[in-house]
Amino acid sequence: MEFIHIYHTNDLHSHLKRWPRNQHFLTSKRTQHEAAGEDFFLFDIGDFIDRWHPLSEATQGQGNIKLLNEAGYTAVTIGNNEGINFPYEGLNHLYDNRDFDVVVANLYNSKNQHPSWLIPYKIYQTKSGTRIGVIGLTANFSLLYELLGWKLTNPIEELKRWMEPLKEDADIIILLSHLGLNHDERIAVVYPEIDVILGGHTHHALPEGKQVGQTLIAGAGKHGRFIGQVTLQVVDRKPIHQQAKLYNVMELPAVQDEKAVAKELYRKGKKLLNQTITTLTNDLPHDPFQETELSQILCRALREWCDADCAFINGGLILGPLSGTVTAYDLLTICPHPINPCKIYLTGKELTEVLLETRDENWSQRQITGLGFRGTIMGISVYDGITFDENNVIFINGMELELEGNYTLAIPDMFTFGHFFKEIFPNKKKEYFLPEFLRDLLKWKLEK
Repeated sequence: MEFIHIYHTNDLHSHLKRWPRNQHFLTSKRTQHEAAGEDFFLFDIGDFIDRWHPLSEATQGQGNIKLLNEAGYTAVTIGNNEGINFPYEGLNHLYDNRDFDVVVANLYNSKNQHPSWLIPYKIYQTKSGTRIGVIGLTANFSLLYELLGWKLTNPIEELKRWMEPLKEDADIIILLSHLGLNHDERIAVVYPEIDVILGGHTHHALPEGKQVGQTLIAGAGKHGRFIGQVTLQVVDRKPIHQQAKLYNVMELPAVQDEKAVAKELYRKGKKLLNQTITTLTNDLPHDPFQETELSQILCRALREWCDADCAFINGGLILGPLSGTVTAYDLLTICPHPINPCKIYLTGKELTEVLLETRDENWSQRQITGLGFRGTIMGISVYDGITFDENNVIFINGMELELEGNYTLAIPDMFTFGHFFKEIFPNKKKEYFLPEFLRDLLKWKLEK
C-alpha cells in the first residue's frame, strides 16, 4: 500500500496577497510527506497569471513563473489568462525559465505542432513504481488563439486522441482541466478511466471534491483563498480510496513578514512601470455615472483603432482619474482589464436595439463579474459617433440611423462573451483586435 498526496491550486489571477502563506504551507507539506516516505505532487490548473497586478504586467508574467519555481510545482496547465492575454512571443517565451512541466494537449502552433515548451501529457513515477499520467486541457477560445497565431483544438476531441496512449503508459490518470465544472462532470461520465480531475476556470470550490462515477473531481476556488489536496490510497498500483479536501488559507498559521513580502511584490512591479506616457495640462476626473473627458478619450480611441462607424463603452471600465505626469502604472491602475477591442457588423435595426438597451435606466447599475472586467459596476454608456435627440431618434455621425442600413460598432469585447445583447451578437460578424488591451488604446491616444 502507498499513499500519494496531490496538492493543487487554480485561478490565482495574480492575487499575491496570500501567496507567502500559500508557498510556506506547500513547502511544509512537501517536507512532511517526503519525511514520511510518501509521494508529493503539486499542480496549478491555470490562470495563475493575471496582468492586473503590476508585477505580472511589468515582467510580462516572468515574476509569476519565478513564484511557481520557488514553490516547487511539479506541472501546470495554462488558462485563458496565460493563453490569450500575451502576444504570441510573450506566451512562446513565458515558460523559458521554468523548473516545472507545462502540460497542455490542445494547444498547437501554426505548423500544427506542439510548441517546444509544452507536452500533451507526462508520466510521473512514484517511489513504489506506480505510473501517474497527467494530461492538461485549456478552455476552447479557439478564435482568439488563432488571431494571436496559435491553433487551439477542441479539448474533448483532443482528450479522446490521447486516452489510449495514456491508458497504456499509466496506472493512474489525472486531468488538469481549465475547462470548467460542467465540462469536468461530462468528461468524468464519458471517460471513467480518469481517476482524478483537478479543475479550474469556473472558480468552483469543492470542499470534499465531487464523485462522478469512478472519477473524483476537485476544485480550489479562486484568488488563492484555498489550497486543494487529493490523497490516493494505492494497492498494486491501483487506487482503492481517494479523498479530497480544501485548506482555507486564511485559517493557516501566519508567516513572518507575509504582508511585507506581498507588498514588496507589488512595489517591485510598480517601480518597473514608472515610465512616463505623457504629462497632462488639465486634470481628467473620473465618474462612472457621468460622461467625462477621460471616458470620451477612451471611447474615441476605441472607434479609431477599430476603424468603425461608431463606438460605445461603459463608464465603469475606468476606475480612477488621471492628472499631471501619467505613467504606465497609472494606466494599469485605472484600466486593469484584459479586455480587447472588437468591431461588430450590424444592421441599422440591430444597432438600434443595442443602443436603446444601453440607455435603459437600469443599465448603469448592473453588477459585472468575470468576462475580463476588473471593476464592479457597469456605469453610464459613453458614445462616439452616436447621438440621440429628445425623441430618442439615433444619429450616426450626424446622419439619422437607417434601419435597413449596415453599420460597424466598436465595443469592449466583454460584451460579446456575456449575457449582453444575446439575441443579436452571437451570430454577427465580429473582428477582435489582439493583443492590445483597452489601456493600450488609451496610451496610444494620450501619446497622440
